Amino acid sequence: MTVALFDPRTLLAETRLGVLATIKADGRPQLSPVTQFYDRDAEVILISVTAGRAKTANLRRDPRATLEVTSPDGYAWATAEGVATLTGPGDDPQSPAVEALVDYYRRAAGEHPDWDEYRSVMVADRRVLLSIAVGHVYGAKIR
Repeated sequence: MTVALFDPRTLLAETRLGVLATIKADGRPQLSPVTQFYDRDAEVILISVTAGRAKTANLRRDPRATLEVTSPDGYAWATAEGVATLTGPGDDPQSPAVEALVDYYRRAAGEHPDWDEYRSVMVADRRVLLSIAVGHVYGAKIR
């Protein structure tokens, strides 16, 4: 088995599904599958989360976060570590917190077919934008 050189940031940028690790109050990791968007130029990972969930509560208490992604064939992985900032939830569909989620969606998936509906759902679901300022990235490609 050989380990090939590769740029783990490329895998982060190309992958939309990952596992977010946050820290529980007792110090153990909380792992959550998430849909993420990595802005390589800004070194920021964006994820839409929900207020009241374990990962959100953990990050409000301790903003350290780690995201791990894996290639579809399982032979490459990348891990990004950083400090999280939470924006929201918004209580008005036109609030800055909801606008941040609109920006996230546009960057991650493009245009939504009904922005008014999207904005209403973000308020109703108490969605929060998680931004991770990436401080360290590592990974490997096997083969």
